[in-house]
Amino acid sequence: MRQIEEPARQIPVLMNADIVVVGGGTTGPLAAIAAARQGKSVVLIERFGSLGGNLTLGLNTKPSGSLLGGLPLEIWNLARSSGAAGDDYIAKTKTGGVNIASPCDPEIMKMLLTRLCAEAGVQILFETLVSRPILEGNTIVGVVVENKAGRSFIGAKVVVDCSADGDVAAAAGAPFTMGSGEDGRDLKMQPVGMYFTMADVDLVALARWARTTDDVPAQAIPNADDKLDYGLWLTGFNKTVKAYKDRTGIDLPRENITLKTANGLMYVNATRVLDVDVFSPVEFSAAIIDCYRQIEEYARFLIECVPGFEKARISQISPVLGVRETRHIQGEYTLTADDVLKGTPFDDTIAVDVSAFDVHAPKGEDVDFQGLKPYEIPYRCMVPMGVEQLLVAGRCISADHVAHGRSRNMPACMATGQAAGFAASIAVSSNTTVRNISMEGLQAILRKAGMPLHASDLPQ
Repeated sequence: MRQIEEPARQIPVLMNADIVVVGGGTTGPLAAIAAARQGKSVVLIERFGSLGGNLTLGLNTKPSGSLLGGLPLEIWNLARSSGAAGDDYIAKTKTGGVNIASPCDPEIMKMLLTRLCAEAGVQILFETLVSRPILEGNTIVGVVVENKAGRSFIGAKVVVDCSADGDVAAAAGAPFTMGSGEDGRDLKMQPVGMYFTMADVDLVALARWARTTDDVPAQAIPNADDKLDYGLWLTGFNKTVKAYKDRTGIDLPRENITLKTANGLMYVNATRVLDVDVFSPVEFSAAIIDCYRQIEEYARFLIECVPGFEKARISQISPVLGVRETRHIQGEYTLTADDVLKGTPFDDTIAVDVSAFDVHAPKGEDVDFQGLKPYEIPYRCMVPMGVEQLLVAGRCISADHVAHGRSRNMPACMATGQAAGFAASIAVSSNTTVRNISMEGLQAILRKAGMPLHASDLPQ
């Protein structure tokens, strides 16, 4: 590849903070709020103009598991109090029931997350990209950012990487694997996709049909019609999609699709693009283009073939591509398949999680979505090897491909974000490294915040 040489230059210091959180998606705001509530100066850097990431901009809205306590539950309860989320429900699947927090209204959630950050004293920098970390030796001391004002530096005593892809950690030299591979070159990752919403769906007619068909094996359907706005969840449609494809010859890559309601709209999870290297701008852009093609076709399929959609129309398309899996940053411990399937206990647990096991196979087979026993997330998964004063949180924590099928879900991402914020504040207060903080101290703060740490802490 042809290269050009960029001349060396000095850049201004924009500000210094105790803690810099990179990424304002599902994970970063919780890290920022947690740290700021401990009295630390916090800067939250977000590349878009709103918070929430896949939860809000991505229109995903549903946590795929219960929110058990701490900041995650506080945020959802605030949403519920304003009519922006419904009650938890049990999704009936082929392998049993999965307890799920209801979807939220993504637009209200954007405002709620921003307000909580502002009230805690977090300095948010919207429309700002992190170019690279700056290290002294193997210790991260801040990040270089770029925005409309140009390039500048933000100093930090601790950096929390909530970028989802582990961008800061990888650039700082932390080792990582990619997808299911044993090294950084194997791109066997879960496929990407893009949510869209449809308005004017007759929810009562759809629910009536879903109760009687054998083509929606996984479902949650409220008994009361007035609960359908937030409580309808349907997965399946395989036979109906196959019949449509056979009749029309149209390419619909995914035959198992999911529908769910939030704020009266129907949220559709149907698109799928395989084998995408999201770090290639050409492949990434091609995936978005194909998702637009698929959205048009899936909407037509729903209108023609599924009762309740006869008068429906596309209302909104997510402005961001939904990425399920990229880098797994290698930490002091790697969460394994056995850990999340069998519920391994850990002395350094920072949360117990009941997220569904949710794997979209890299080669496009049917979705594996099932409820499993609770499991614990150890703090060591968040501490990268080889770099000091850096934590990772969200779906890029140290986990293997199978364990990632649970730890990538929103309840786990929110829990690791909260723990990272508290851990970073302890490191700053005690003038030590995040690698050497008092685990008893961190767990005490988490318990005070109402976060259960062990399966035994959950109601029986």
